[in-house]
Amino acid sequence: MSRRKLASKSKPTSRPKGAAASQRDASGGLGWKKRLLFLMLLVGGAVWAIYGTWASFYDLSKLEIFSQRTWIYDCTGKPFCRRAGQDRIITPIDKVSKYFIDALLTREDARFFSHCGVDPIGIGRAIFRNLIHLHAREGASTLTQQLARNSFDLGGKNLHRKLLEAFLAVRIERNRSKAQILESYVNRIYFGSGMWGVETASRAYFGKPSAKLTLGEAAILAGLIRSPSRFSPFTNLEGALKQRDTVLERMVVLGKISQSQADRAKGQKVTVSTWRPPAAADGYAIGLIEDALALNLDTDQLAEGGLRIYTTLDPALQKAAESALDAELTKVEQRPGYAHPTRADFGGRTDGVPTPYLQGAVVVLDNATGGIRAIVGGRNYAESTNNRAYARRPIGSTFKPFVYAAAYANGEVTQTTPISDGPIARGELRAAPNWSPGNSDGTFKGILPAEEGLILSRNTMSVRVGDRAGLEAVRKIAQDAGLTGVPPFPSIFLGAFEASLRELVSAYTLFPNGGVRRQPFLIERVEDSNGQTIYRAPSLEYRALSPSVCWMVTSGLQKVLTRGTAAGADFHKPAAGKTGTTNDYKDAWFVGYTRTLTCGVWVGLDEPQTIIAHGYGAALALPVWCDVMNAAQDRYPAHSFRAPDGFKLPGEPGKPLPARMLNSVRHLFGGGE
Repeated sequence: MSRRKLASKSKPTSRPKGAAASQRDASGGLGWKKRLLFLMLLVGGAVWAIYGTWASFYDLSKLEIFSQRTWIYDCTGKPFCRRAGQDRIITPIDKVSKYFIDALLTREDARFFSHCGVDPIGIGRAIFRNLIHLHAREGASTLTQQLARNSFDLGGKNLHRKLLEAFLAVRIERNRSKAQILESYVNRIYFGSGMWGVETASRAYFGKPSAKLTLGEAAILAGLIRSPSRFSPFTNLEGALKQRDTVLERMVVLGKISQSQADRAKGQKVTVSTWRPPAAADGYAIGLIEDALALNLDTDQLAEGGLRIYTTLDPALQKAAESALDAELTKVEQRPGYAHPTRADFGGRTDGVPTPYLQGAVVVLDNATGGIRAIVGGRNYAESTNNRAYARRPIGSTFKPFVYAAAYANGEVTQTTPISDGPIARGELRAAPNWSPGNSDGTFKGILPAEEGLILSRNTMSVRVGDRAGLEAVRKIAQDAGLTGVPPFPSIFLGAFEASLRELVSAYTLFPNGGVRRQPFLIERVEDSNGQTIYRAPSLEYRALSPSVCWMVTSGLQKVLTRGTAAGADFHKPAAGKTGTTNDYKDAWFVGYTRTLTCGVWVGLDEPQTIIAHGYGAALALPVWCDVMNAAQDRYPAHSFRAPDGFKLPGEPGKPLPARMLNSVRHLFGGGE
């Protein structure tokens, strides 16, 4: 064989160029797809691991924990107001109308009983329709996903939240039955107008329990879930009816009801209840209740809500006190020559800073219990939340009853003991030899029975009585009465120290209570949503004075209202009380009591300054007190005070004057000091 033929046979056959290219493309394309598939599986696995693990950290027991409205009740056990929170009545799923369950699932999740928490069909449908319309027009959340995001804080509207929501929904489906999921959902969802849960919405909108909802009413409630504020029957009945019709037609398509049932439901008259949820109340009393709750309950108890808070407040008396304070201080502002800004000229809010206009406070206590019947911390809570009933201000002559009580208690003085109202000589006072205070009117009335010093609020007499009682004895009486921060200086005999109105009113209850001190309180008890008492006000009381001493003080304070510094009082029932005015007329006080109630009033400017010339407590605080106590008479009648059994004044028949009293009387009628 020739070399040419051998070479010809051994030459390799060449491949077509197109076939080689196709093989390379196929090999490269297959590798790219494999890599993409691997990457997708890797990402999917990571997402599943991360979000599946994340979802496992949520406490599913919170699905059955619902925030409920907390209600505040008055002293009679009637609802007074509600706290800010969610109006919700929990109801089991078997007590909810089947019409509503069918309407709900038709509207929100038609495949609820067939999916595992996430609905792939719904997701595909939503993606398709949103792509067609080029914007997010339709969602794909199942009812279980809605429950997840309404039960837990999952973040804002983004892919992260949707993924976490989906994985959490799957976990919920694995751990809860469909009935349990439905029950949690219908009790948790918002139905507009401040209504949470189907039971609350049914009672509010239609005045009936959810078990008795008609088909049309059930469709209305199901129709407003997606936009509850927009379609609330209270504000947009026409819109609510359109949503009802949409739900009914969809129920026909899904075979839940017949067309004739839908037509009848559309034709039925819808009667919307006239009831409206009360607004969450505010005010000085409510602010104090909130403070007390925060102090005595933990945050979880408050957050869960459903509490019933029983208070000592009397709504009628509270309203009367609020009205009286503003009305009487408005009269003061309208006096000719009044020099300060008035509330009528004020149009703002001054939280945390003083108001420029005249302010005041009122506290009313029930003597028998210590319960606060009314408390007003200023003229308008919306303008200033500063509670002046708890502000400490100089109390002036309102302290004098405790000075006399100390002297009566240790036997140094009785009501009839002669006491000089003359100028105090240098060195006369044991506690302050160089102190020589005068009387507010600049006059002196000579020697008078001790009680006159209290009735007429004579400074020189009161200082002498306090000096006889002893500084420490007076301080102890004050501290036993509940007054705090009483300094060890004889100037306290004239009330030259600060106390709050609430503290002072509480201290005064000693006198009508025969010397028994009861701790004031505002919340009587708190019950949880199951009716269990979780807080009860402690019963704190003790004896601070003898009944005889209290009667002697009360005897003098009754005369204050008939012929003393409060003789102009427009209150004509048995009562006792004391005026108080501080230096330069910066604070005006009146604290008085009947056998049933003790009421105190303070008037002044937040930035201490002279209110008006001669702005005594009788002129500024007493009129408020009279208005409040007159308003209280229907429920808290003022009966006559009674002396303790066996009580006799020194010198009465059958009881001779003590030797020191005889010496005082001889001195009184023997020619002066």
